[in-house]
Amino acid sequence: MMERSITIDGQPWTASISGKTTVYDRDEFSLVFERRDQHGKLVRRISRFSPTGARNRARALQELTELDLRTLFAQSQTDATSPELGYAR
Repeated sequence: MMERSITIDGQPWTASISGKTTVYDRDEFSLVFERRDQHGKLVRRISRFSPTGARNRARALQELTELDLRTLFAQSQTDATSPELGYAR
């Protein structure tokens, strides 16, 4: 699985494409941001994006700029509000 690393507010996050697909299989992907907090608990956020170039999931993630990743992170929702992440609590 392809992953990208990004630092947001001094915290390291990894970004990867979710394994879930929608009816818009190659037109829209879910991007999962993950990190471990100071207690070792997994913190996850999710955002959706429509690739402008490659329709292959790994290539689409690779083509995102750091600014794109930051923008998607700012638009992301927590795992507690996401059906794709199981409404984690």
